[in-house]
Amino acid sequence: MKVLITGASGLIGTELVKSYLTKRVGVNFLTTNKSKINQIQGAKGFYWNPSNNFIDLNCFDDVDSIIHLSGSTISKLWTSSYKKKIFSSRVDSTKLLYNSIKKLMNSHKVKNIVSASAIGIYPSDDNEVQTETTATSQESFMQNVVLSWEREVTAFESLKIKVAKLRLGLVLTKKGGVLGPLKIAAKFGLSSAFGTGKQGQSWIHIHDTVRIFIEAVEKKWEGNFNAVSPNPVTQTKFISALAKAMKRPFLLPPIPKFFINLIIGEMSHLILDSHWVSSEKVNNKGFKFDYPEVNKALESLLK
Repeated sequence: MKVLITGASGLIGTELVKSYLTKRVGVNFLTTNKSKINQIQGAKGFYWNPSNNFIDLNCFDDVDSIIHLSGSTISKLWTSSYKKKIFSSRVDSTKLLYNSIKKLMNSHKVKNIVSASAIGIYPSDDNEVQTETTATSQESFMQNVVLSWEREVTAFESLKIKVAKLRLGLVLTKKGGVLGPLKIAAKFGLSSAFGTGKQGQSWIHIHDTVRIFIEAVEKKWEGNFNAVSPNPVTQTKFISALAKAMKRPFLLPPIPKFFINLIIGEMSHLILDSHWVSSEKVNNKGFKFDYPEVNKALESLLK
């Protein structure tokens, strides 16, 4: 078995590569930085540049499955130019993969693709539990990005390639991600929720994230799946659990919504939107979470 991974140097990709190499699974990866082609010992790197529509087609040699994680971080300030980068890094990279495999016709061995997606595809709702069948629209920037991204991934079905899209919640990892800035505030006893603090936070431990991707690949899942813990929490409870795990106080009142909108504008959706997302479909696949509770998850990462 051999997998091709995009976004291999990211938070999820790094851990996925480690896990596959430990299992002695062959790994090819794509990078936009030529100096990183030989950076991962045990894996084989190939250059691509989605902006210029270039890819080294040798990356598909003997590949059975693709794990598509490519995408610029959404945590940088959303200027007009950076919003275009967020969109193109996901949509254009997917188009390039699709057109490249289509060009290879019957000379490739790819049987399935498992792509990252995001729960940002769902509308913000303080009360409704959101499942894979929840109606989506393009009301916000992130919804537009994710819907467009998933549409391009779905196109692989026309090539008789099985497609799974994993809609990720907040991925918790000790190496950065959503916990990065929150840990800094907690360290100085400045933890605070945002807006009302009642918004739903659907999260997942990095360990379970990697396991879900691997299982989706090995068992050739098809369709949309919410890759989130079975126990979402309010933002207040999430921040409180973080402070507790770091043995710091959690005393400050929530930061008002109007102030957050004033400071970061449209990006405020990232911290003010509410998502109570169900993992039932993943559970029904027989997947068992090692970290289903937020307190244990944060303790494991911050102890």
